[in-house]
Amino acid sequence: MKLYLKGHSYQYAVEQMLLTVFPGERPLYPAGKPAGDRMEIRLHRAERYTTASCLLVRGGERLRGIARADNLLLTDALTTERIHQRLIKNAIYRAALSSGVPRPAWGALTGVRPGKVFSSLLKSGLSEDEALAHFMADYDVTPRRAALCLDTTRHTRAAERSLERRDVCLYVGVPFCPTRCAYCSFVSQSVEKSMKLMAPFVDALVKEIAATGQQAAALGLRPVAVYFGGGTPTTLSAQQLEEVCTALERSFDLSSVREFTVEAGRPDTITAEKLNVLRAHGCDRVSVNPQTMSDTVLQAIGRKHSAADVIEALKAVRAAGGFAVNMDLIAGLPADSYEGFCDTLEQVLTLSPENITVHTLSLKKGSRILTEGTELPDAAAVGQMLDFAEEKLRAAGYEPYYLYRQKFMSGGFENIGWAKPGAVNLYNICIMEELCTILAMGAGGSTKLVRRDGGRNLRFIAPKYPLEYIGGIDGLCAEKKKIETFYREWED
Repeated sequence: MKLYLKGHSYQYAVEQMLLTVFPGERPLYPAGKPAGDRMEIRLHRAERYTTASCLLVRGGERLRGIARADNLLLTDALTTERIHQRLIKNAIYRAALSSGVPRPAWGALTGVRPGKVFSSLLKSGLSEDEALAHFMADYDVTPRRAALCLDTTRHTRAAERSLERRDVCLYVGVPFCPTRCAYCSFVSQSVEKSMKLMAPFVDALVKEIAATGQQAAALGLRPVAVYFGGGTPTTLSAQQLEEVCTALERSFDLSSVREFTVEAGRPDTITAEKLNVLRAHGCDRVSVNPQTMSDTVLQAIGRKHSAADVIEALKAVRAAGGFAVNMDLIAGLPADSYEGFCDTLEQVLTLSPENITVHTLSLKKGSRILTEGTELPDAAAVGQMLDFAEEKLRAAGYEPYYLYRQKFMSGGFENIGWAKPGAVNLYNICIMEELCTILAMGAGGSTKLVRRDGGRNLRFIAPKYPLEYIGGIDGLCAEKKKIETFYREWED
């Protein structure tokens, strides 16, 4: 799609909405006079109103979308920027809908965190009913998605109230998996190809944990949640898990930790010995992630285990005792169908995990699904899967407690974490809603330093690939000084 921006430079906002309404189009910025199929997106400030307009020329039709805001709302630079971007997105959205584009479930709302928008409405003093009305009117979100967002925002606000100024979460990233799934774009190395890197990776990780712990101790930061992600952390041996957990206990004061989660997502990595190590170090939550309970679909996505293996792994977790369990499912996988997804969910419900996370397949660059052109369920089928999941999970007593979106999701839908009462995962809420600092360690770990006073956050990311991570560990440890600089500036 040829794009022409007039009176503004909000290119990212334009491209976000283009992806939402015309996901197959690539943004182009040709020089010269506008011609052919195109979008012309203008932003103009008059005496009373600021107006965004979009002229969409497509297949010989000329269609327009307009959005405006009272200039009295443009109170400061950050607010003005946010309102400008919203106007531009709404103008594009309205022009696209007039061309016959189906209404997306999330309307004109783009971005990862719908809950942040909803929270801001509540913080402005609106009641829940008023915020719901504004949310649907401002972004054309469907009532069903708006209600989900309200439900998860309630949990967000409760989590936020429970946090103190110096509370942080710890993330440990382990970039290894038994095999790489067809949908995966995470930087995870297959153990089949990288076994020799695991021991030096653990050595480097222990070093980074110590450097991060020094910063946390000097600043009086208080870890309240620990999360091991990846990859699949339980790809490490029991001895390697012991080394990492011991390093955490040696480097951080974990006495205030409320939850300790480890992704044991692949059932073919779970052993009684590893579970005993984790339990001995205070881990009280694990993920056993089938994604599907269909052996045909498991084969299609490149997993070497069966649905029966998932059940056996869960038995081992329950036998070890003391673990709350999360199980991930994905709607829209290759070789799956609406009926197949429904059967998967029914089977998982009989296993009664404390948490069930229902993901929508995200079509990520670098995944085999895209490179091989795999046939997938269409958006309508994915929508049916998600609606069925919501109805069954609510009926079974689960509550939606965190929600986020990603680029290139089938149908533009969402990922939702569901929990039994009392089983909400604090870390998931904190990282998705940016409620507190996340101190990350491990390859590809993303440290996000959060200003709880509304100031600008700071993010820095470790090298993604194990070999680069290992080779650059000294520089990465030195970079941890950014944590102290950030907090000292915040205090000043």
